[in-house]
Amino acid sequence: MRLTIFTDFGLRALMRMAAEPERPLSTAALAAEFGISRNHLTKAVSALAAAGFVETRRGGGGGAVLARPASEIRIGDVVAVLEEGSAIVECFRADGGACAVTPVCRLKGILASGRDRFIEDLNRHTLADCALPSPVKEAS
Repeated sequence: MRLTIFTDFGLRALMRMAAEPERPLSTAALAAEFGISRNHLTKAVSALAAAGFVETRRGGGGGAVLARPASEIRIGDVVAVLEEGSAIVECFRADGGACAVTPVCRLKGILASGRDRFIEDLNRHTLADCALPSPVKEAS
């Protein structure tokens, strides 16, 4: 199964936040650290905030922090939220797609079962299991 870049960016941000859970991290800083699009990362962080995985703070010293301990954030739950709008195949789209075999297709149920098992397996792991190492502090 291939995950979207949106999910990749969201997972990277969470893994980084887990390294320093008390420190608010801006999307600009995270995007620069990972060499990725700030706009795309901002959308992913917004989705994570809407789902209750992170809290965002505005203003000086603002940024995003984990909303709960990394050990309580299941990877499958995160992937399910971030992949919500992404269809495995056309018939999984919100509008049902336009596949000609949909009326007689038996593959959709098989794929749905596989997707569910994938999420279940990912849920055996938490964000704490894959948190990035804490950054090394530079000596003054």
